Amino acid sequence: MLRLTSNPRNISQLEPFVKRAVEKYKLSPDQYGNILISVTEAVNNAIIHGNRNDESKSVRISMKKNDASLAIRVSDEGRGFDFQSIPDPTTPDNICKCGGRGVFLMQQLSDRIKFDNNGSTVEMLFML
Repeated sequence: MLRLTSNPRNISQLEPFVKRAVEKYKLSPDQYGNILISVTEAVNNAIIHGNRNDESKSVRISMKKNDASLAIRVSDEGRGFDFQSIPDPTTPDNICKCGGRGVFLMQQLSDRIKFDNNGSTVEMLFML
C-alpha cells in the first residue's frame, strides 16, 4: 500500500510503486503503461477533486493480485461524487474542453472499473 498526502507533487511516487508491481508480477510493457496512466489519473482526481488539495488529507493506493487479475484501489478522504453523471468527453460539446478525461481514460485502459464509498474509492481491474 502507498499513502500520499494530497499534494500534486507526490504523484511522482506512483511510477516506482507501479514499476515494482510490474516487475513483481511480470507484467507486459502494455500493462505497465495502462496501469501507470490509470493510477495517475485516479490519484490526480483524488488529490484535486476528492481531497481538494488539502495536505492534511491523504490518498491511499493498494494492489491485490489473484490468478487472473490485478485490482488497484485508490481512495481519498473526500465526500465522493456522482460517478454516473460524468460528462462524456467525446461529445462535440466537450471535445475541446480542458480536463474531464480522467475517468474516461481509466475506463478505456482497465478491464473493469467500479466506484465505492459514494465515489471516493475507485477500483480498477486489469486482467493478466
